[in-house]
Amino acid sequence: MFKCLVLTLAALCLGGCSMFAEDADPALWVVEDEDTTIYLFGTVHVLQPRTQWFDDGVREAFDASDELVTEIAKPDPAAIAALAARLGARGGPPFPAKVDAAAQKLGMARGEIDRLEPWLAALTLSQLAVAKAGYAADAGVEATLHDAAADAGKRVYALETAESQLMLFDTLSGAAQSAMLDATVKDLPEAGKRTARFVHAWGAGDAETVGAEMNRAMEASPEIAQALVTRRNAHWADWVVRRMQQPGTVFMAVGAGHLAGKNSVQAMLAEKGLKVERVAY
Repeated sequence: MFKCLVLTLAALCLGGCSMFAEDADPALWVVEDEDTTIYLFGTVHVLQPRTQWFDDGVREAFDASDELVTEIAKPDPAAIAALAARLGARGGPPFPAKVDAAAQKLGMARGEIDRLEPWLAALTLSQLAVAKAGYAADAGVEATLHDAAADAGKRVYALETAESQLMLFDTLSGAAQSAMLDATVKDLPEAGKRTARFVHAWGAGDAETVGAEMNRAMEASPEIAQALVTRRNAHWADWVVRRMQQPGTVFMAVGAGHLAGKNSVQAMLAEKGLKVERVAY
């Protein structure tokens, strides 16, 4: 879900239809030693229906793995909606008129957006724009991987919880939340095009463009970049280092933006002395 959240910041978490019903070959990396193999796969949390990506090298790596690791466990939409409503409720003054105008344009009732904290208002507007562009969470990568793991009886491990992810937003400073909302409203007219560009780059295995889009999304505030990307990448890199001490094969799937750019998980693993290689397929 978070990478639904981060991807909507990067679009996100995001209209053309360039990936509709087309074959996609996303980037895949591997870290391995004598008895441990960890695949690193970048996901997108929303896709257009019928995008074909779960095949070839990605499927082979998944099938060879004993365990699936994702950002959070398979989410319960109702529970997450209730949690977001609890954390993101607001009783302050109305937002600037441009915020309400943007919300109404995306189908929200007049003044409805004012009842949300700035971080949740930003995510809500982003997700509505993504949906309007034809993308759906139930067609996203994580949903497919969780279902496939259940069918195959694979162990599933979550790096975070839905609550901890939402708390990342809720604990941002007021200034950072306001910057996030302002940037979101400003970018809404281009949300569909940015989503298409991000998803197309992901499907083409173009990690450089994925990283550039993620970096652009984080420009609203250094605080946001630290909270949503850098610190989490460091925690995940530490998790990989610890997991390499146990034998087995793991398929680790996290948001594609975390596996691209100068502060990527791979870069942090390299600093820790682990060799990360791109899988050719």
